[in-house]
Amino acid sequence: MAMEKEAIYNMMADEIAERFNIKRSAVTPDLNFLTDIDADSIDFVELILEVEDMFNISISDEDSENLITLQQTVDYIVAHQI
Repeated sequence: MAMEKEAIYNMMADEIAERFNIKRSAVTPDLNFLTDIDADSIDFVELILEVEDMFNISISDEDSENLITLQQTVDYIVAHQI
């Protein structure tokens, strides 16, 4: 059963806050993975792998390159749920 966008957003925001050691209140829909958090390419790959596990989806390398903000990532998850 597909999860609601709000639930996906909250799970993602919690994961990002914990993984990158930032305040949950600092995690916003327009949070940019490239500029707003101190994430290198390995951190980003690990986050994508975690997202795939959390939501039981597969994200291609090509698609992952376009997931720059939290909102884009949430929208992608919503669109690709089974």
